[in-house]
Amino acid sequence: MKVVVIGAGRIGKLHAENLAYRIPGTSVIGIADVNQAAAQETATRLKIPRVATDYHDLIGLPEADAVVICSATDTHTDIITAAAQAGKHIFCEKPIDLNLGRIDRALEAVEKAGVKLQIGFNRRFDPNFRRVRDAVIRGEVGTPQRLHIISRDPAPPPISYVKVSGGIFVDMTIHDFDMARYLIGSEIEEVYASAAVMVDPAIGEAGDVDTALIVLRFANGVIGSIDNSRKAVYGYDQRVEVFGSEGSIQTENNYPNSAIISTAASVRRDLPLNFFLERYSESYVNEMKDFVTAVEEGGEVPVGGFDGKQAVVVGMAARKSFDEKRPVRLSEIS
Repeated sequence: MKVVVIGAGRIGKLHAENLAYRIPGTSVIGIADVNQAAAQETATRLKIPRVATDYHDLIGLPEADAVVICSATDTHTDIITAAAQAGKHIFCEKPIDLNLGRIDRALEAVEKAGVKLQIGFNRRFDPNFRRVRDAVIRGEVGTPQRLHIISRDPAPPPISYVKVSGGIFVDMTIHDFDMARYLIGSEIEEVYASAAVMVDPAIGEAGDVDTALIVLRFANGVIGSIDNSRKAVYGYDQRVEVFGSEGSIQTENNYPNSAIISTAASVRRDLPLNFFLERYSESYVNEMKDFVTAVEEGGEVPVGGFDGKQAVVVGMAARKSFDEKRPVRLSEIS
């Protein structure tokens, strides 16, 4: 399977390296970025034969089977549409777009072309969270009643990024909204978000928040909550609990080692993994393996365009809830 990668930033480099070295039977035949030096550096390091500044130059390659989109969010739908029209299968990082109309048009292009589209919600492929989902499916904790997600970054992103990110709910919390739908297996119907600026005043000046607590109501009656912060001084904090009629299942953070130091003064261990690329390194490989399998064997992708759109809709509902200080039903978002 021959792949072209669009975008040579942090996540583009990761996917290109995984496709080149960690996904059996795949090769990267080209990488594009408006920053030619960034694309060339990755191409040289990974021995990718083609470099372009215009993604059209690579999407049109007849030997390309798939396109992996890791560029800026505002380019995603244009590239999805162009790739679909060229008959290429598509993997696209989240979010698809910040405009529902553009998302719908891109999904229509994919459906018309009959190609596959997978969205990069990598946390679904984390072994810890998959075990929680399996427990729910198997009824190991009975009927789910409550879901709690803790998702806190070790440090906020640069203000330049905050200004173009679309805000915390569609940039950061979007992963948690998708995780909530995935773990419970039901659609979110209503959102209530309370949020504030508690980490960096500059984030507020950019029109965003950095601390949030979101309450979710699912169609099947489950009540969910999401706890977000842009800054957890002790590291990347990623935990989940599902509480049910017959018990509960929860996950803890991942650590660089399992060593515990016990002394007369304290019992302690090293801090959790501090960066999302380290914490989710395995899940990034797993999601791409599943995409390749779906393309090669003709099955369904595990995270499709509808999933990508729904997470954006929930994010928009959360922002509306915060702005208007009231619960918002997803049916209000159009």
